[in-house]
Amino acid sequence: MKVRFGIVGTNWITERFIQAAMETDQFVLAAVYSRTEEKGSEFASKYDPRPAVFTDLSEMASSEVIDAVYIASPNSFHAEQAILCMKHGKHVLCEKPLASNTAEVKRMIDAARENDVLLMEALKSTLMPNFKAVKDNLYKLGRIRRYFAGYCQYSSRYDAYKQGTVLNAFNPAFSNGSLMDLGVYCIYPMVALFGKPEEVKAEGILLSSGVDGEGSMVIRYPKMDAVIMHSKISDSYLPAEIQGENGTMIIDKINQPYDVKIHYRDGTIEDITQTQSNESMYYEVKEFIELLETGKRDSAVNSLETSLIAAQIAEESRRQIGLRFPADSKDRT
Repeated sequence: MKVRFGIVGTNWITERFIQAAMETDQFVLAAVYSRTEEKGSEFASKYDPRPAVFTDLSEMASSEVIDAVYIASPNSFHAEQAILCMKHGKHVLCEKPLASNTAEVKRMIDAARENDVLLMEALKSTLMPNFKAVKDNLYKLGRIRRYFAGYCQYSSRYDAYKQGTVLNAFNPAFSNGSLMDLGVYCIYPMVALFGKPEEVKAEGILLSSGVDGEGSMVIRYPKMDAVIMHSKISDSYLPAEIQGENGTMIIDKINQPYDVKIHYRDGTIEDITQTQSNESMYYEVKEFIELLETGKRDSAVNSLETSLIAAQIAEESRRQIGLRFPADSKDRT
């Protein structure tokens, strides 16, 4: 089965996605959407055969040259663009976070169901081989007592911010900031493993632009808790841990797991790392296409329910630290 993709967003993440997607012979780059013909043509010229270029998203969504759309635009555009494409019968693979808030996520899910199309959040880590290793070996830890994950990475755009230039990464108009851009990498795997929590407590530092620079969360589950750290204004080098009464699983990077080991209480260490032969984003494309091949409209891993719960956790965290986006006001009108 060949799936013809239209691409929304002409940035570095899109180029990485296409490179990874081309590792499967089922992916076809058929179209590119850009706000300007010049930028769209420049992007399209990098690929052979050259994809069609559209400057009107409605025109691309209604065209017969594509079957599905990969959306990698700023966060605040995800819901509107995805719903438009789904209303035209196109399947949607949408970058994380799926939307600005839970109201938008619900509208996206409704649109997917009403139009009988596949909608999936492009959260790569939960579909990588070593996340499957985590899930398959979780029982070895005995009763789980704590999940700890952090993603703290000093943003390449923060120096410009400190000099007075507010780029998209620190602009609340685009529903950006530390929690939405990095924290989601910690929240989503937690939900995929343990489901919906009972309580969320959050702290964070708001920058003058109106987004969060960093934050932390303590999340309560029945008989266990979770601790999450995220930051775009400082670095961390700590691995993630899942602590059980029989042992602790250590994951090198929660956002991109390549190395996973279990340290048992008796001092033995079991390496459960799986060999990964493809680019990290390849696995989300593979999952998406396999779902289309089998006629399914929801992933068992990156499910719509997981996306909704993750959005609810992020929104509650934002509420507690006083972080609001323009998109939040739109969904209350």
